[in-house]
Amino acid sequence: MTQLNPLTVAVQMDPMEGINIAGDSTFHIMLAARERGHRLYHYLAPDLTYREGRVLAKARPVRVQKVAGDHFIFGEPEVLDLGRDVDVVLMRQDPPFDLSYITATHLLERVQAETLVVNDPAAVRDAPEKLFVLDYARFMPPTMITRDLDEVKSFLAEHGEIVVKPLYGNAGNAVFHVGQSGANLSALVELFKSSWVEPFMVQAFIPGVAKGDKRIVLVDGDVAGAVNRIPGAGEIRSNLAVGGSAAKTQLTEKEEEICAALGPELKRRGLLFVGIDVIGGEWLTEINVTSPTGIVSIDAFNGTDTGAMIWDAIDARLAARVAA
Repeated sequence: MTQLNPLTVAVQMDPMEGINIAGDSTFHIMLAARERGHRLYHYLAPDLTYREGRVLAKARPVRVQKVAGDHFIFGEPEVLDLGRDVDVVLMRQDPPFDLSYITATHLLERVQAETLVVNDPAAVRDAPEKLFVLDYARFMPPTMITRDLDEVKSFLAEHGEIVVKPLYGNAGNAVFHVGQSGANLSALVELFKSSWVEPFMVQAFIPGVAKGDKRIVLVDGDVAGAVNRIPGAGEIRSNLAVGGSAAKTQLTEKEEEICAALGPELKRRGLLFVGIDVIGGEWLTEINVTSPTGIVSIDAFNGTDTGAMIWDAIDARLAARVAA
C-alpha cells in the first residue's frame, strides 16, 4: 500500500517508564510508526483538557528505540490541539474500564471529525470486552452475568464447574475457578459484591483451557495472526501477564468461522485493532477492544509485521477520509 506523508501521532497510553518493551504491543506499534517516519507524542489520559470547544493534551514528543532500559527519549512538553495538530490519536491505555476511561472516550469522540482516533472511542465505550461478546453468544460457553448468589449456585449445579471473573477486569486479574463442591462460593460472591458495584461474569468451566487460550488479532476486520497462551502449572489463567507461556498456533475451522462472523462488524464500528480470546479451538470468551495485546508474540512466531499492518489500515482509513 502506498504510504501517506509522515503523520503526527499522539499516543494516549500508560507511562513509558513502566512498559516491558519485550512484549508491549503499543511499543511495537510505535516502533512501526518510527520506521515510517511518523512523529510521535506521548500523553496520559489525565493530561486531556476540554476548553472552549477544543480538546487539548499536554503531550511530549517521544523517540522510541528497541533498547531495554533506554527505550524512549522525551522532548519538552507541548499543548496539542488533538483536532488540529495531529493526524492520528492512538487510545492505548490499559483498563480498568472505569469512569475515567469512559470520560476519555467522550472527550476523544469530540475530535473524530478532524482526527482519526484508533480504536473509535464511541465504539470502544459501547463494546466492553465481556459485554460486546454477548452479541455472539452462539460461539460462547454457557454464560451468566449476575450479582445473585442463588443464581450462581444454580448455575454451578447445572454445569459442575465454573469460572467467576469481574466484568471490567483485565490481564487475568481476579479470575477464579470454582469446583463441583462449591467451596468458598458464598465468600467469593460476597467479595465480588463488596469490591465492585456492577454484576460479575460466570461461565461454565472449559477443561480445554489447560491446552491454552488462543489470542487472535484482527486488524480492520481481517485476521493478522494468533498465539496460543498456555497456563502455568496449577493455573487456569493463561494471560502472559500472569505467567502464561506463548506457543505458535494456527486457526481451527471453528475459529475461522468466528472471525468471519466478527470481522465485518468490527470494521464497521471502527474497531481497527482487536484481540479475541478462544478456548479449546471453539469457545469465544472475550472481544478485547480497549488495549489488546499479543502482536509481539504473533510476529515472533509467524515472521509477520502486525505493526505495519495496523499502519497500513490507518493509512487506508485516512485515504478514505480524504476521498470523502
